[in-house]
Amino acid sequence: MSQKLEICTNSVQSTINAEVAGAHRVELCDNLWEGGTTPSAASIKLAKEKTSIELFVLIRPRGGDFVYSDLEFETIKEDINIAKELGADGIVSGVLLSNGNIDKKRTSELVKLSSPLPFTFHRAFDVTPEPMKALEDIIECGAIRILTSGQKNTAIEGVDFLEQLQIKAKGRITIMPGGGINDSNINQLLSTKCREFHMSGKSPIEGYGKNSKLKMNGSKDIPENVIYTSDVDKIKKVIAKLDMGQL
Repeated sequence: MSQKLEICTNSVQSTINAEVAGAHRVELCDNLWEGGTTPSAASIKLAKEKTSIELFVLIRPRGGDFVYSDLEFETIKEDINIAKELGADGIVSGVLLSNGNIDKKRTSELVKLSSPLPFTFHRAFDVTPEPMKALEDIIECGAIRILTSGQKNTAIEGVDFLEQLQIKAKGRITIMPGGGINDSNINQLLSTKCREFHMSGKSPIEGYGKNSKLKMNGSKDIPENVIYTSDVDKIKKVIAKLDMGQL
């Protein structure tokens, strides 16, 4: 298959499921409700031990924006070192300036620290005010891939801009659409001429405490007793569409 599918996994089990489904790579993270944060060392270690799929690790110390204090930046660097020691195959991270532009100095430092592992710049790209400038800055920093929804909430909403990014990149960096991808829209996203795609393919499982009135978190938006896991069938359906849509 000429196209590749990366799965955003939030656990060791999800990583196992992604491999079973035939995915080509995973991005292991935690806290999907916050857009993903750095997974635990144990999750990285066990995912490597129990699967042979290519494993990229998201390095993001918290949810919220992508502008980091000196202490948070030190945490990012230490987490990259730990991920490398545990056998990660790639790193996913990135840093912005307070004006929303790419922090070239810090991002370049992270790319070099990650070496020889490949570096993906994550969806911080989607909140940059000058995306075409950001594209050139990220290329200059040495990243090999940008994960992006085309600066929209979902990749299908950003499909036209994703196509423009792919043209502008001219093969210098991989543009990888991600955000709300499923088997019903992957064919339309193939029109961008992008060759790698990113999805979670997750499905909910109700937890033991589904009838509990107790809330551990003050937010009403987070269903605390729902567990999300990468769904083998959902992933297989997208891979089947990619197989049929080979360029």
